Amino acid sequence: MILTYKLRHNRDFSDELKKAFSVAEFAVRNPKCRTSAAVKEIGLQSAISNQILKKYGNQKTIRQVRNVNLVVPGQSIKVDRETQTIRVVPLKLTLHYQFPEFEKVNQIEIDANYAYVSCTVREEPDMIPRQFIGVDRNTTGHVAVAANPDTGKIEKLGKKAIHTHRKYSAIRKRLQKQGKFQKLKAIKDRESRIVKDLNHKISRKVVDLAKEQDAALVFEDLSGIRKTRKQHRSFKYALHSWSFYHLQQFVEYKAKLLGVPVLYIDPAYTSQDCSRCGVRGQRRGKEFKCPVCGHVDHADVNAAFNIALRQQSMVDRVQKEMYTMGALIPHDAMLEECQATSEPHAL
Repeated sequence: MILTYKLRHNRDFSDELKKAFSVAEFAVRNPKCRTSAAVKEIGLQSAISNQILKKYGNQKTIRQVRNVNLVVPGQSIKVDRETQTIRVVPLKLTLHYQFPEFEKVNQIEIDANYAYVSCTVREEPDMIPRQFIGVDRNTTGHVAVAANPDTGKIEKLGKKAIHTHRKYSAIRKRLQKQGKFQKLKAIKDRESRIVKDLNHKISRKVVDLAKEQDAALVFEDLSGIRKTRKQHRSFKYALHSWSFYHLQQFVEYKAKLLGVPVLYIDPAYTSQDCSRCGVRGQRRGKEFKCPVCGHVDHADVNAAFNIALRQQSMVDRVQKEMYTMGALIPHDAMLEECQATSEPHAL
């Protein structure tokens, strides 16, 4: 797996960035030219020039260059693991890092403030899950609700997300009326950083829970929800402002690092079926009530239990088919079969 870490470099690279911009413009005008000798007069180090020529020469859709970073290849980077330093040879830059163990540095991109270090990180093999944790993602209330039917444990995460969106939505409306568009962009960026940080914390908590309980994480396949779901006006802002996809990405890469399987199921009626008896119940807002068995629960908690139980029932069905056929398949092979029969999801 490749992960990118951001480090502040505290150096003035304005001159080098201007030269990189000129090299990128040359690459757009001359896409077939890939040798640094052609841009030697610009004065940028050849190792960096070659990378920029390759990057911008391959992108046929670019007509105008806007922002260009300094791109340093892995062979021009030296890593000292004892002192936890990375030396960028062409720029005579030393970076101090504290991120987890990695196999190698693939490349580093540098802008005016930060160095983006791309590393290859070893993935843990998927563990054999003993349980399943269902995770219900929401646009209102808690961002994620995790539930384990085997233990009955429930975790509600990210309640402040909706308050953050409402707060910044009101601020943006006020700034738009006042015509303060520069401040408007700053507010959008601030909200984006807050939500990203919240998604990182939620994903870390969810993956750690699964690791502790030897459980696989089960989600609804929400690909295409923005296009397929009917939306009330009050629901539109919450749906489009909170990113299902980003949380999904964060969970998946953190899960790969720890060997936690991530599975997806069909989302149909997960919030309307009773997690106790399976009968279609009644949902009003965040309250769920079953007309048959009388079960009453928080709607998101009921949905989270259903998500886990559906995956468990799929595993049980595969096991039953195995024994009916008189074959004994290893548990990891059975998990692969369940993954193959789960609904596909877009990444």
